[in-house]
Parts: sequence; structure tokens; C-alpha cells
Amino acid sequence: MLKFVLKKIGYGFLVLLGVVTLVFVLFNILPGDPARMMLGQRADQESIEIIHKELGLDKPLYVQYLNYLNDISPLSLDENNHLELKKPYLRRSYQNNKPVSEILQEAFPNTLYLALASITIAFVLGVFFGAIASVYKNTWVERAILIITSLGMSLPSFFAAILIAWIFAFVLSDYTGLSMFGSLYSVDDFGRGEYLSLKNIILPAVTLGIRPLAVITELTKSTMNEVMEQDYIRTAKAKGLSMFQVIRRHALRNTLNPVVSSISGWFASLMAGAVFVEYIFDWKGVGVVIVDSLDKYDFPVLMGALLVICVILIAINVITDIVYAILDPRVRV
Repeated sequence: MLKFVLKKIGYGFLVLLGVVTLVFVLFNILPGDPARMMLGQRADQESIEIIHKELGLDKPLYVQYLNYLNDISPLSLDENNHLELKKPYLRRSYQNNKPVSEILQEAFPNTLYLALASITIAFVLGVFFGAIASVYKNTWVERAILIITSLGMSLPSFFAAILIAWIFAFVLSDYTGLSMFGSLYSVDDFGRGEYLSLKNIILPAVTLGIRPLAVITELTKSTMNEVMEQDYIRTAKAKGLSMFQVIRRHALRNTLNPVVSSISGWFASLMAGAVFVEYIFDWKGVGVVIVDSLDKYDFPVLMGALLVICVILIAINVITDIVYAILDPRVRV
């Protein structure tokens, strides 16, 4: 088991190193001078050279790459070439000179809350619709649910976000009371500080959860169809239990195993795929930070955001593989 865990961690590290290398190369071949971004287009040559020296941009590209690895690594070399354990340094923003770690630390919780709300909505509704489709198999109910799930899988996130925002926050705003824009915390109009505004998370969470909702519905339906054919289900029916009791006591419990297993992967995808949804609903998360940094050519912020998302994806995948190996020893082979 230890060998399997170390192998998965090693694969994750190699993937992370590849992403770091790709991100560094891409953002160093893109046009734009960081010194001019920080000083403005009227900066003199002497000031530009000073900034280049401070950022290490006057050194060869491979030296810059090694310095970048040293900065973001928790185990790195200090000025005296001694190993030290430190917090990864993601550089500073070109626009406001603020540490990238602080910018992401402010934005990351909002993205996390949005992803949690989305996966919760997708799980609850997906299991419900999947169970209904299985119970009413080969009827118009199942066909209607299949049409809805197909639309959910085919709709691009940005289009779904625009459509949902327009319908529920503009056309039907008088009935829904929902706003097209807003954050988790709103500022009181009477100067009494911030207050929690949970209604602002409804539309972005529903939009972000449409695709996993469709997948969970299909997975629940197909798994429950198999479970309902098992002998113990027939025995439960023969005892006189109602269909609701059979599903609640016996079928649903065994149906949820593969569904719960798939949630980890979808949660990681939601954390990474919230860019368009956050930007359209002006949800102050990592997605908005990424779009703003792209618009302003703020490469350190963009690189830091991409690396954080990559670390989250790799960590969740590694943990999921290890849990699978614990639950099913055949995975280790």
C-alpha cells in the first residue's frame, strides 16, 4: 500500500512540475514588459532596468526558471544556499505590488463556497431525478428527464450563465427577488457594515451545477436500474414493502456508492471551471481574479491562480486514488 501511495504522489509531483514548466514558458514568451506594466508607458530606461534587475528579468531564461521553482517550492535554498522550509512565494502583482498569495487568499473562499453549493445542489437534485427516472422507466417521465439531462450536458457554461441571469435576475426579477450581480457579503445601505446575502449564490451555484447534475442523474438512473434487478430487491417487494420503502431502505443505499465516488472529481472540476460563471455573475472568486489578470496582463497573479488550481486538482485526484485503493485492493494492482 505504501508503494502505491508513493507512486501516486510521485505521479502528481511530475504532473505539477510539467504544469509549472508549461505555465512559465508560456507567460515568458507572451508580449509585454513587466517593468512598463508597473511603471507605465512613460517610464525611463534607467527605471526599467532597475525593475528588471529586481525581478531577475536581466538573467537568462533558465536561471529565471530555476529561481521561479525556488520561489514556489516549500523546500528551497536561501541566500546562503542552505535548505529552508518556507511558505511558497508566488511573487507580487504587477498592478498593485500586492503579494499574489494575499490576492488569492481573499478570492479562494468565495470560489470554494460556490463549488460546495453547486455540488450540493447537483447531488441532491441529481439523485432525486435519477431515482424518479428509474422508477418510471420507459415512460414520458424518464424521457423528459433524459431530455433535460442532455440539455444540461450540451449547454456551455457561459451561455447557461447568461441565459439564467437574464431570465431569473432580469425578466423575472420582480418574482424571484434575485440580482444579476452580487457577492456572498453585501454592504448595508445604511452604513451598518456587511451582511450575509445567501440569495446571491443561488444563480451562480445552479448554473455551475447544471453539468454535474446531468451526470449524477444519468449515473443514478443507470445504477438504480441495475440494483432494482437484484434478488434482495425482489425479496423486499415480496415482503409487502411499498416502492418508496424499497428505494429508501435498500436500493438507494447501494446506488449512492458510485455517485459519491464521482463527486470528488466533479468538485475539483467545479473549482477549476468557475471562471465564466464567476465573471458573468461578478462573483468575487478566483475566476474573476483570472479574468482581471488576463485583461491587465498581470502575469504573476494569473500564474499563481493557475498553479493553485492545478495543485487542488492533483491533490484531489491523488486522494481519490488512494481512497479507491483502500476500498478496493484490486486498484493497487
